[in-house]
Amino acid sequence: MPGSVPPPPPAAVDASTPSAVAVSGPAHLLRVTLLMAGSCLPILGAVLIAPVLPKMQDHFASVPVDGAAGVPERWYAAPTFYFASPYAVYGPNDDIPVPPGSSVLDFELEVAAVIGKEGRNLTPEQARDHIVGYTVFNDWSARDLQSAEMKVGLGPCKGKDTATTLGPYLVTADELAKYRDTDGFLRLALTAEINGKVVGKDLLSNMSWTFEEMAAYASRGTVVRPGDVLGSGTCGNGGCLAELWGVRGEQSPPPLKPGDTVTLTVEGIGSVSNTVVAGPDPMSIPVARRRTRERP
Repeated sequence: MPGSVPPPPPAAVDASTPSAVAVSGPAHLLRVTLLMAGSCLPILGAVLIAPVLPKMQDHFASVPVDGAAGVPERWYAAPTFYFASPYAVYGPNDDIPVPPGSSVLDFELEVAAVIGKEGRNLTPEQARDHIVGYTVFNDWSARDLQSAEMKVGLGPCKGKDTATTLGPYLVTADELAKYRDTDGFLRLALTAEINGKVVGKDLLSNMSWTFEEMAAYASRGTVVRPGDVLGSGTCGNGGCLAELWGVRGEQSPPPLKPGDTVTLTVEGIGSVSNTVVAGPDPMSIPVARRRTRERP
C-alpha cells in the first residue's frame, strides 16, 4: 500500500502452506513452533529472504557423470561432501552475480535439510529428530574455476563460494512425511527451468543416501548444530548444465549469462527463481613463486 511502513523482515508465511516458515537465522530454528503458533505476516507484498542463514553448509556430491571411466567404487562407500561458504546465501528471488573471472556459470538443483538440534555421532535413526525442515537449494557453480581448482587435488573453492540460493520457505519435516517412501526417501518431484524452458526433471527419492544417513555421516566425530544446512547433491536428468554437457558432448544449453533466469521447483516446498546479472571483475593477484625444495 503506498505510503505504508514496510513490514519487518523476520517472518513470512504462505497461507497455503501452514508449516512453511521463513526465519532470519539459526537462533530462530528452535522457535519454529512458536512462529507457527504466533502472529505471522501475510505473504502478499512481503519480500522473502533466505529462510535460514546457515553457519555451515555441507554439500553432498551427486553421482559423477563420466560414461568412459564409470563411477569409482569408493563413491559407494560413504557420502562425499565438501563445505561451502555460509556467507554467500541469496534469497529465492535475488539476482545472482556472475563469479569474478568466470564465463561458465551453472546451476545445481538440490534440496537442503536444515539441522534444528545439536548432535554428535548420530545414527540415521537419531538424525531424523535433528532435522527441523527442508528448503530448495541452488548450488551455483563456476565450472571453469571449479575445473581448474580440482586439478590440484583439493576440493572446490572459488568455483563454489559466490552464491547459494535457499528458499522460498523452511518447510518443517512433518509436512513432508507423507512423501516418504518405504526406504526412507522423500519422493518429491524436481524441475529445473531456464528462461521458462524445462531443462531437467527428477525425483528426490533417486538419492543414494537418505538425509538421515547423510546427517549421521556429517556428525561422525564432530557436531552438527542448529542452522547447519546439508545439500542433497545435484538431482539427475538435467539438474545441472554440466550433466547435460557430459551426456551430449557439447555445452548445450550454453553456460548461464546475465539476463538468464533459473527457476527451480520442488514439490511440497516451492520455487526459487533467480536472474543472473554481471558480476565484478576479478582482483588481480600474482602467480605463485616457483621455489626449490632446498632449505637453509
